[in-house]
Amino acid sequence: MRVEEINPYNSEGEKEQQIEEMFDSIAPAYDFMNTAMAFGLHKTWRNKALTATLNFLKPISPYKSLDILDIATGTGDVAIKMAQLFPRAKVTGIDLSEGMLAQARKKLNDLSFDIKSRIAFGKGNSLMLPFHDNSFDIVTVAYGVRNFSDLKKGLSEMRRVIKPEGVLCIIELSCPKGKLTAPLYRFYSQKIIPIIGKFVSKDKKAYSYLPESIAACPQGEEMATLLHEAGFKNVEWKPLTFGAVTYYISR
Repeated sequence: MRVEEINPYNSEGEKEQQIEEMFDSIAPAYDFMNTAMAFGLHKTWRNKALTATLNFLKPISPYKSLDILDIATGTGDVAIKMAQLFPRAKVTGIDLSEGMLAQARKKLNDLSFDIKSRIAFGKGNSLMLPFHDNSFDIVTVAYGVRNFSDLKKGLSEMRRVIKPEGVLCIIELSCPKGKLTAPLYRFYSQKIIPIIGKFVSKDKKAYSYLPESIAACPQGEEMATLLHEAGFKNVEWKPLTFGAVTYYISR
């Protein structure tokens, strides 16, 4: 089954609407659940992917005035990190869920004036990005592409808004393939995570959707092929922590 056909709550409703509803529901518990599910490794994954993005940009100076877009920004961690990595960048974070955006905006209160003045959060649809062609030097999306209701269209929209010399960074959960890690991962993701999700967020279906959407999402070579078809070149990817997450970087 294609990842676009997997919905959080029922098979007949529109995925986009259900994704918005799901994230509104789990927004207050989202950061805690991320930390618990990934044993705190999600920050390490994010930092490695963004550092690789920074290296991919060289010889462009991080002190250059850049325009950065973070799609499916969620509670804003990637957008905030990008503003910290690029001291003169303007960072825009968009998301379908107002509940998630509310959590992201709360985090701005704990930042210095310089950083928070360069970050803007707003509601936006990844399939119809409200930006002109060739607007951004960097586009990021962390743990969001498997939630797109049309993955190819979402990738094409990213290509449209990135400048010709710009860089895309995708971070996405993936399935380990090792003889030991694969069955352990399946047990943990299919049995343990839904129980934790039900207890913490009160939304078991949201965390049953999680392993289903990860398994169905294109990974590795298949994702790279889709990126090439969308117009990206020089696609690189790297699995982390036995393949539990993979990041993709391309121009």
